Amino acid sequence: MIVIMDYGVGNVKSVINAARHIGSDVKVSCQVEDINNADGIILPGVGACGYAMKVLGDLADVVRQVASTGKPLLGICVGFQLLFDESHEHGCHKGLGLIDGKVIPIPSTDPNTGQSLTIPHMGWNLVNLPDDMPLFEGLTPAKHFAFANSYYADVTDPDAKVAYTSYGIDIAGAVQKDNVFGCQFHPEKSGNDGLKVLRNFDLICKRNKQ
Repeated sequence: MIVIMDYGVGNVKSVINAARHIGSDVKVSCQVEDINNADGIILPGVGACGYAMKVLGDLADVVRQVASTGKPLLGICVGFQLLFDESHEHGCHKGLGLIDGKVIPIPSTDPNTGQSLTIPHMGWNLVNLPDDMPLFEGLTPAKHFAFANSYYADVTDPDAKVAYTSYGIDIAGAVQKDNVFGCQFHPEKSGNDGLKVLRNFDLICKRNKQ
């Protein structure tokens, strides 16, 4: 069973519907017992990291503890940004600290051409998918996914694998450090390729359980 954490930050209905559509055994819960007993955790969210961490509250320590046991964790959108040390959206706010890096604003101009960039970064962008990231098994070398973000993760962790997309600068579209996975894009809104990402996470959880 995969637990989708609906902790009051954004509408997670699309994540729930997508997971159930592909046949995943999911439960929507923020109960500590359910999280501890799950085969994997999905941490969605929309909005700003500071508010999300405030709402998450004591569950932040639960997520950290579960991740430390080797249980697969997938952060989506703001859930992805929460995986890092800190966010600089509306001030400086601590994240979960599971992956070294910080969340900072996307520049308003392309540093290479000087052209203005539309912020927030909305719509479909091509993500280059490393063949050693199991989240993208069967999808390499590159696919388009749906984004909606004004901030991005500057990943500094030497042990993290990163799948980049280009938006004037290289932006981390997805990340993996051991059992911790994250997608800045929305797999649940990215058609068949996004559903494949969720299927792969489901498979990762099943393999880890064996």
